[in-house]
Amino acid sequence: MKTIDALLAEGVNGKRVFVRADLNVPLADGTITDDGRIRAVLPTVKALAEAGAKVVVASHLGRPKGAPDPDFSLRPAAERLGELLGAPVAFAEDTVGPGAHGAVDGLAPGQVAVLENLRFNAGETSKDDAERGEFADKLAALADVYVGDGFGAVHRKHASVFDLPAKLPHYAGYLIATEVGVLKKLTDDVKRPYAVVLGGAKVSDKLGVIDHLLEKADRILIGGGMAYTFLKAQGHEVGISLLQEDQIPAVKEYMERATEKGVEFVLPVDVLVSPDFPDLKTKAPANPTTVAADAIPADQEGLDIGPETRKLYASKLADAATIFWNGPLGVFEHPDYAEGTKAVAQALLDSPAFTVVGGGDSAAAVRTLGFDENAFGHISTGGGASLEYLEGKTLPGLAALEN
Repeated sequence: MKTIDALLAEGVNGKRVFVRADLNVPLADGTITDDGRIRAVLPTVKALAEAGAKVVVASHLGRPKGAPDPDFSLRPAAERLGELLGAPVAFAEDTVGPGAHGAVDGLAPGQVAVLENLRFNAGETSKDDAERGEFADKLAALADVYVGDGFGAVHRKHASVFDLPAKLPHYAGYLIATEVGVLKKLTDDVKRPYAVVLGGAKVSDKLGVIDHLLEKADRILIGGGMAYTFLKAQGHEVGISLLQEDQIPAVKEYMERATEKGVEFVLPVDVLVSPDFPDLKTKAPANPTTVAADAIPADQEGLDIGPETRKLYASKLADAATIFWNGPLGVFEHPDYAEGTKAVAQALLDSPAFTVVGGGDSAAAVRTLGFDENAFGHISTGGGASLEYLEGKTLPGLAALEN
């Protein structure tokens, strides 16, 4: 995989460089609530601009239905990118139409333009190779060189991620090069003990990575909504907690395999419960109750790990040499259910281990809860991509850059 350093050595002055970024930031009433993904692509964009490239940045945002939708416009992301760069950023009102060509044609060396949401065109996400290829051809007409730097999208076989690199000289940006380097430390020559913390809502989202980690990890700590399927698999009452009944056979199999392989599975010993899901808008007091993990009342919902579990998990991470964490341990958006996630984040900071926060909600939680993200070994920008990489899957966007 050739990187941006090789491209810069070849020279980019006056060249149109298409940067496939991941500007899929969370928005609330048109305002960006977490700009981490925009900041993550800054080193690549800055390096290209300073070298005299005409930088064309493209990304998706949300899940529009293949047509323009103002709720998913990239304009706020383009404006924030300009603020972070400290320079004007042109914004194209479309992806491959007159607006895009006008914005790109108007660039001088060292300037930057952002195209409108790629998913406003059905060809971006089409499962039809010809339709995706046709859209990729139109994108290729806007550029001379391709730089892939949207790690959060490399597990998608989309036109701008998979098809476009084949049509242009292509290179990996700084973010992708960093992400791949970090993930190799979690799969090749791992320093042990290797501890993994998995949270989040659905156990079905994590089964593939658990399957793969049973061959790699020494300890797997489970929390979040997915923990209740594990507790149910052990025969415990979980009340009205989030539960995936259809995943119980798979969960039982994995716990049995873990025992056979000597991998320590660690589940909550106590949880915070409530009969009502908390109000995340007003953050009204929820007044949860702490109960043992095997004594959840039938009319209560588990919403965070309890104080004894926090201590237990911290002790299981204290001597680790490598830690990977993906998924919050509770409903961290509400202060009454944020302590479990806080405790795990703090345990990572207290540990001498090489620590990786696996993107998505975990990365958002780190920032939302006020932690210094630079204190962690690495915070990934791609939760789904990180998990699929750790599952051993071939990621289309990385394969396209390696070809």
